Amino acid sequence: MYNIIHIDEKWFNLTKKSEHYHLLPDEEDPHRTCKIKNFIVKVMFLVSIAHTRSYEQGNELFYGKIGAIPFVTQEPARRMSVNRVAGTIETKPITSVNIDIIRSYLIDKVIATIKEKWPWEDSIYPIFIQQDNARSHIGQNDDEFLRATVQGEFDIRLMCQPPNSPHLNVLDLGVLVLFSN
Repeated sequence: MYNIIHIDEKWFNLTKKSEHYHLLPDEEDPHRTCKIKNFIVKVMFLVSIAHTRSYEQGNELFYGKIGAIPFVTQEPARRMSVNRVAGTIETKPITSVNIDIIRSYLIDKVIATIKEKWPWEDSIYPIFIQQDNARSHIGQNDDEFLRATVQGEFDIRLMCQPPNSPHLNVLDLGVLVLFSN
C-alpha cells in the first residue's frame, strides 16, 4: 500500500445557505457572491492521497497528501457588471467532466505533483494510481497517459479498483478528514 495513490472526484459547495460570522467592530461583513442563496455553486476536485511514511523516531517523512486539484477554468468576463469590468479573468467551475478532461488533469497536474512531492528514496519502485471504475476515467492502457509516464525517472502505472469493494475505496472513507487539516 505504500506505492498506491488513490484518486477520486469530490464535490464541495463554495458557500452555505446561511452563514454566521464573528466580526470585530471595525470589520465589514464579507461580500457574498452568489446571486440567490438557493443557487450555491459547487466545485469538483480531483483528490489524490497516498499512505503516510515516517522514520523510526516518529519524524514525518511524507504526509500522504498529493493534492486536491479543482476542475475550474479561467476565462475573461464577456460583459461588464456592477462587480467587475469586461475582460476581468473569472474562475468558473467545469460542470461536466469527461475522459478528455480527466486525462489532461492526470497528465498535466497529478503526475507533475507526484514527481514534486513523492519521497525520493521510494522513486525506484513503481507507483500505482488507483481509480474507481467511473465511466469518465481513462483506461489502464491509455496511449497518451503511457507516453506521459515514460518521460522522467518515475515508473507510474494506472490501475482500477476492484468492482463493488467498499473497503478498498479509501477516498470515500477518509478524504474529508485528511484534507480538512
